Amino acid sequence: MQPDLIEKSQSQPSYLQNLMMPLTKSRPFRLLFLGKMLGMMGSSITSVILPIIVLSLTGSTLAMGTTVAVSMLMKVIMLPFTGVIVDRLDRMKVVMVTDIIGFLLLLGLMLVCILDVVTMEMIYIFVAVFGITDALSGPASHAIRARIYTPDIRNAANSLSQVSSQGIRLLGPTMGGIILTFASAGIGLGIDSLSFLASFICIYLLYKAMKTDNYEVKKSKEFSFKKDWVEGVAVLKSHTWLWFTILAFAFINICFGGVQRVLIPWLFNVHHQLEPVYYGLAMTFAGVGALLAALVFGAKQRWRYRGMMGYGGVLLSGLALFALPFVTWPPLLMGLMILEGFGVMIFGLIWETSLQELVPEEAFGRVVSLDMFGSFALLPLGYLGAGWLAEEVGGLITMSIFAGAGVAIVAVAFLFPGVRKFD
Repeated sequence: MQPDLIEKSQSQPSYLQNLMMPLTKSRPFRLLFLGKMLGMMGSSITSVILPIIVLSLTGSTLAMGTTVAVSMLMKVIMLPFTGVIVDRLDRMKVVMVTDIIGFLLLLGLMLVCILDVVTMEMIYIFVAVFGITDALSGPASHAIRARIYTPDIRNAANSLSQVSSQGIRLLGPTMGGIILTFASAGIGLGIDSLSFLASFICIYLLYKAMKTDNYEVKKSKEFSFKKDWVEGVAVLKSHTWLWFTILAFAFINICFGGVQRVLIPWLFNVHHQLEPVYYGLAMTFAGVGALLAALVFGAKQRWRYRGMMGYGGVLLSGLALFALPFVTWPPLLMGLMILEGFGVMIFGLIWETSLQELVPEEAFGRVVSLDMFGSFALLPLGYLGAGWLAEEVGGLITMSIFAGAGVAIVAVAFLFPGVRKFD
């Protein structure tokens, strides 16, 4: 091999080296990554166990829907306020406190399940408190990632986190099912409680490590909720890409969310009358698409034309959802689910990276809480609207209407200079 070729091969890291760079280069990333993965594994197990507990107590899908709505409602109510709180406090301490609360809540729920004295009132209190803690830990965690994911590892760090997250989302529910089959719901909840404790330990070690680096977020001395909140809005207004995308996705999520959460299960299980395993496979293949997107995104440290690339991913996802009602062959249905997951993840990675680049660290909690509020606040309208319209005109027509409306919104977004020119 020629010397210049040897030098070139040595100077350019391989794809795997680039993807793994955050793990090899940054101890803070390793601690944050491990804590997040452990917490997600436990939460994935509980995501299977909790519905089984509710259905075993009530046998009612309405009770299950109410359980989800209570958690979402508490999160939506709190999000406009939690961003200000997170930016005023130490973000790592906020996450540590929410981890301890999660540990204690799950430990308590585990005990009442083992003693067989659990009630729906307990479940509602459990999910309500979890909704509040999610509204705190979400913006705080995003802000910590913005600090830890430095520009030299940012793309790879976001991609590696998403690859691992998708893998856990595929594995965790299976583990939850195995635990329910061969052990008990209480055991699964106990495992989840330990995952919160493990996450707390990782964040505590990260907190100690960052303290040695004199880590401190700048905060103004005078506290005014209104002033702090307005400052967060001002950051959004200063970047067209940010405020326009949050506004656009408030409506895109209504359209696509109703299809994803309400109509796709109906399509597989009721309309096509396929075995439940096919719906499970569809969700798995959507996860596979997301994994592929994360691997592609992590291949480069910098991507050009990210506005077009991000909304192109959303368009791909929307077109896949629009095509689903016209397809009956299961393998092609699975292929469309791969495209849907791929497109959603491409946009998600670009959005996360752009937030980390554009938002000042001292305002990150407020901006993320506004972003989450815009994403979640109108979602119930999409769920209820899709369910109601499907009853009135049919599920296939409703899927076409909702997915088509979402695609139309994305198409209009391409006309907006703030999308086309975001690089």
